[in-house]
Amino acid sequence: METLREIRRRIRSIQNLSQVTRALEAVSASNVQRAQAAVQATRPYAHRAWEVIVNLSSIHGTPLHPLLEHRDPPRSALIVLFTSDRGLCGAYNTHIIEVATDFARKLGIPVRYIAVGRRGRDVLWRMKADLVAEFTGLPAVPGFLDVSPVARAAIEEFLEGRVDEVFLAYTDYINLLRQRPVVRRLLPLRPTRLDEQAVSEYVVDMQPAPVADYIYEPDPETVLSTVLPRFTELQVYQAALEAATSEHAARQVAMRNATDNAEDLLRDLTLTRNKARQRMITRELLDIAGGAEALRQLEERQ
Repeated sequence: METLREIRRRIRSIQNLSQVTRALEAVSASNVQRAQAAVQATRPYAHRAWEVIVNLSSIHGTPLHPLLEHRDPPRSALIVLFTSDRGLCGAYNTHIIEVATDFARKLGIPVRYIAVGRRGRDVLWRMKADLVAEFTGLPAVPGFLDVSPVARAAIEEFLEGRVDEVFLAYTDYINLLRQRPVVRRLLPLRPTRLDEQAVSEYVVDMQPAPVADYIYEPDPETVLSTVLPRFTELQVYQAALEAATSEHAARQVAMRNATDNAEDLLRDLTLTRNKARQRMITRELLDIAGGAEALRQLEERQ
């Protein structure tokens, strides 16, 4: 049985830990709000960029851009895996890593990886996976320039023919209590398959605009060669924002649960401390009463 001193030491330790978890919860809540604002800010641009791509791809006589090239059958694939740099976010990393690796096995072709985040990188190293590049230390709410190197690395792998397909594996933010691991196609871009695009959930209600509605200068080919790489980077950026928002939401919930558990444990330990103190006081009272009785008996003998 623990002594009163040991119980008090445990109470102080848990109180300090609960202060840390409460602070981490507050930081994560602030980061969730910022990341949500960034996600919502990119949606109008994603909508218009996709509208232009659909329109350009429907122009008769326009040559296909290399990013639209379909290679059938695909002989290799690349997965851009988004995880966190730090832990304390529940099962956030475990879920997306399991989904990505299971998807890679089902592809049935050699798969290479680009790891965004230390947690995913470490798991891929232990798996001895073919790791093309790694990106760590991104800000809590990444900017477009922070994510552009990831997109350029993926585009380079595809254009140079080292992979025939590129996928994004990230956690889609739904709400504070629900985040969904998903794998979406990045390359080759398929303008006629809205459901497979990383930002399709924001533009599914959009219909391709008529060709006559746009006048492209200098020409559609030049515009297509400029817009497609930009839109590819936008998809990677959107996935990074979704992953960052999901990470902060998962950490906020995990830290809230940890704080609640610490408070429950503090109540139990406080009750145990009070019982131990009561036992100690009762034992002291019994000692005093026993001593008094012994003195009384000694006086009676004399």
